[in-house]
Amino acid sequence: MGLGQSARGNHLTEFSAQEAFDAYEAVRHRLPDIAPAEVNYRQAETLEDIADEFDVFLLDAFGVLNIGDTAIPETPERVKALGAAGKRVLVVSNAAGFPHAALLEKYARLGYDFAPQDVITSRATLLSGLNGHDGVHWGLMATPSAGLRDLEGLNLSYLEDDPRIYEAVDGFLMVGSAVWTEARQAMLEEALLKRARPVLVGNPDIVAPREFGFSKEPGLFAHRLADRTGITPQFFGKPFANIYDLAFQRLGPVDKSRVLMVGDSLHTDILGARTAGVASALISGFGFFDGHDVGVAIKQAGIVPDFVVTRP
Repeated sequence: MGLGQSARGNHLTEFSAQEAFDAYEAVRHRLPDIAPAEVNYRQAETLEDIADEFDVFLLDAFGVLNIGDTAIPETPERVKALGAAGKRVLVVSNAAGFPHAALLEKYARLGYDFAPQDVITSRATLLSGLNGHDGVHWGLMATPSAGLRDLEGLNLSYLEDDPRIYEAVDGFLMVGSAVWTEARQAMLEEALLKRARPVLVGNPDIVAPREFGFSKEPGLFAHRLADRTGITPQFFGKPFANIYDLAFQRLGPVDKSRVLMVGDSLHTDILGARTAGVASALISGFGFFDGHDVGVAIKQAGIVPDFVVTRP
């Protein structure tokens, strides 16, 4: 079964898995570069089967903890069991579109009990990277209904349908694309072509798995504007090292050989783990590769996890 073939039929909406995979491959020149690796990985049914080999688990959210607003079955219990066994469990997620407190509330509704300091997001990574940008007027790609908690100290104007905002701001922050439109994308690109300015991306994901397909994420639009304008955005979050640097700051001294990144995406989670120098486990039964042959994708991408795990 090839990557584009699903045993469950095509239930995806905006992207198929093959289209999403191809989109990531098309922008590999902007992602961290890694040395080729032999395609050799171990398979396991759940994280419980390999838990003894690691002390720290870094868990992606979408595709590992939840699909959209639904917890992946048995995963809250698995996370709780890891903690009870003395494992340190952190969420490392490209969830830039929501304030930190809102994410904690969501995880609690889904049955997870994470301490605030144990949820590391690309939103927090972006904010840590804004040091030294005092006084900048930013144009913000975000969903207004999500609110501006965590961002209150910044001088922000929402990027909506007034072209004057795109012309006036000093730079652009891309954190959420739920209400982004093609017309707004065109205005952003035109504004950058007229006057180059910094573009900071708080979510490098091109897509995210939802209950009924993939959603388009800020990374998709960031790479599109880079292709059109020649401006290379600065990315914050997986697969880039900055989010792992933040995670290790929270962890303190640890043996990296005992750290495992768990995710559902080769181009964000597994590539990010390779960049950070830690082991990785690819979830094959949920999220990006649900219903698809991950072996084919691993060979095509040359991004090789240490483990392929059916479900968290």
